[in-house]
Amino acid sequence: MKQDFRLIVIGSGISGLFVALEAQKLGPVLVLTKGSIEDCNTRWAQGGIAAAVGPLDSPEQHLADTIAAGAGLVDAEAARILCSEAPARIRDLVDYGVAFDSLGGEVALGREAAHSRARVLHAGGDRTGAAIETTLASAASGPGITILDHTIATRLLGERGAVTGVEAIDLASGTSISFEAPAVVIATGGAGRLYSHTTNPDVATGDGIALAFDAGAEVADLEFYQFHPTAYRSNSAPPFLISEAVRGEGAVLRNAAGEAFMGRYHELGDLAPRDVVARAIVAEMKATASENVFLDCTVIRGVDLAARFPAIFAFCRGQGIDIGREPIPVAPAAHYLMGGVRTDTFGRTTVPGLFAVGEAACTGVHGANRLASNSLMETVVFGKRMVECLNEAPRGAEPDPGAIECDDAGGASPGHWALQTLMWDCAGIERSGEGIERALAAANGWAHSPAEPTREWHERREMARLARLMLQAALRRTESRGAHYRSDFPERDDERWLRKQVFRRGH
Repeated sequence: MKQDFRLIVIGSGISGLFVALEAQKLGPVLVLTKGSIEDCNTRWAQGGIAAAVGPLDSPEQHLADTIAAGAGLVDAEAARILCSEAPARIRDLVDYGVAFDSLGGEVALGREAAHSRARVLHAGGDRTGAAIETTLASAASGPGITILDHTIATRLLGERGAVTGVEAIDLASGTSISFEAPAVVIATGGAGRLYSHTTNPDVATGDGIALAFDAGAEVADLEFYQFHPTAYRSNSAPPFLISEAVRGEGAVLRNAAGEAFMGRYHELGDLAPRDVVARAIVAEMKATASENVFLDCTVIRGVDLAARFPAIFAFCRGQGIDIGREPIPVAPAAHYLMGGVRTDTFGRTTVPGLFAVGEAACTGVHGANRLASNSLMETVVFGKRMVECLNEAPRGAEPDPGAIECDDAGGASPGHWALQTLMWDCAGIERSGEGIERALAAANGWAHSPAEPTREWHERREMARLARLMLQAALRRTESRGAHYRSDFPERDDERWLRKQVFRRGH
């Protein structure tokens, strides 16, 4: 089916919608989303968006914090671009209608873990992601953007080594359809649904990363999956993100005995980097044979918790917890993939005509451990740059000469629960060579199933492909760094591992 689109965007979160809005001035844009337009990770982002806009802050300080959090693997140029261009992108979001929270006529800024300054902007309290998503979705309803929901991309079309379109399935009818365009952008978000405990919604299955890999694009840093330290943990409800901003306001983590413990693990205490906090919580849970620790908000003073954290307050109230009087049971959950489709600083992948933006991309800006609230900013900074180069002659990013070739896994896939349990047990917060090898052996035994025109079949196939790549990356990195912790190699090894791991599909 011939279509006159200038750009095809796969995904409808903040990265996809922002790119679509910026690109519509160049020609018609098509957005494909496998769910509804509201189904994305963005709307669950509570903490906010980071930018050095305060009078006591600077892009240089933001950059220093970003590099420090990334455990030696941050791409310094990508991080410099992120931090220097962040204030201008805040102005872009305001121009699109995003209303950031203010206090006394000035934008309100919060502080989160590993930030040396208060530089996190919020919208709607702890509903920042939802506020941005809703605003951009409304702006994207104009005639220059066509949005097809319940349409899942199943293959990237190519010609002479370049991507030229997308093959998809209309999930309502089961009909296969195809679209052509000189540029396609992967904006499908992360892959938290590979794990049994995650803060991510059902759509976060890593489809776009697997599609890009299948088309020949390089992927990188897949061993680095960030586990958010504080997700609500109870048998009565699925994990629910309890924003780091709660600890930024003064909440304290306590173990089952009621002891504040983070001071024993890091000098920054409850505001230590996420990987440190997550592992500390796991250690305390093991030491006390508990399923969770507790986040104590009762010590917060001078803050209206219902107004500052409306979503968290309402959720906990629904679980019978008044957070101003009682602690919240929390434990870590899979939250954010630092790796993804390898791109340059203009969103170009190694395949001409194919771009990637947001959590599905690996710009190198996060290194081994993302700094809180840099994720939403990454989407708009590199989304803007991606659109800026659309009118150039199509070309891909430079291939990595050290990329490792991997065989494709075809249609082999398990049930969701089998994969999620396997990944949580063997590629979770703490890993070991023995566990990863056991997971790979199980993955290699997954059966090939006949193709079906359903979302579930395609998600399971792509999740299986991505899981294998993540396991191989985790097995090869014989050290501990950032979000990747190997109990059999507990030390950081800069001599051998101060480098990325890049994979491409074998021939």
